Amino acid sequence: MVPEAAARHTPTERQQAVLDAVLDLLVEGGDQLTMTAVARRASCSKETLYKWFGDRDGLLAAAVRWQASKVRTGNYDRQKLDADALRDSLEAFAANWLKVISSRTSMALNRVAVSHAGSGKSNLGSIVLANGRFAIGERLKPLLEAGRAAGLLAFDDAEEAFRTFYGLVGRDVQIRLLLGDPLKLSTATIERDASYAVDRFFTLFGTAGRPKIRSL
Repeated sequence: MVPEAAARHTPTERQQAVLDAVLDLLVEGGDQLTMTAVARRASCSKETLYKWFGDRDGLLAAAVRWQASKVRTGNYDRQKLDADALRDSLEAFAANWLKVISSRTSMALNRVAVSHAGSGKSNLGSIVLANGRFAIGERLKPLLEAGRAAGLLAFDDAEEAFRTFYGLVGRDVQIRLLLGDPLKLSTATIERDASYAVDRFFTLFGTAGRPKIRSL
């Protein structure tokens, strides 16, 4: 039987509250997460959790998807995409992604996922990859392909273009945070870094129609 939540593109408000409870518990206790603890924190029954999410891995996968859904590419019209609209959408994605990955919630998720990878403790590592990094890539690649179709970007492989953009945006931020660097990313810093990443991406993949690089 497929859990009810798996059939929905967006969790209900009540399910979102449950997933927020899961993320809060991961921040507080790392991998000491049980269905009983989630049910208690979210004020719901374990039966409801099993009905919605299937099992612990299903619940974790839904929580990762919920966290990753906060990274958005912005609004754009594929049929009327110009250089400025493309830049704005890429900057929106970059700033949004930096804000999400630098949050205590994402750090907790990633620390637990890394500690479990290859240990046999759980499938959280593959869950985070599939519903985080890979899902985000599939969300952004249509925008990159739209930019190519509009003659604004030139690349052979959308995945390679995305990986380059991902690296320009993230640089060493995530690894530093995972290793305990008390790096503080203010809103101004995030916006500056997002603009810098998009500038460099256009330098690598932009065509003659790319917008002028903005000063930082």
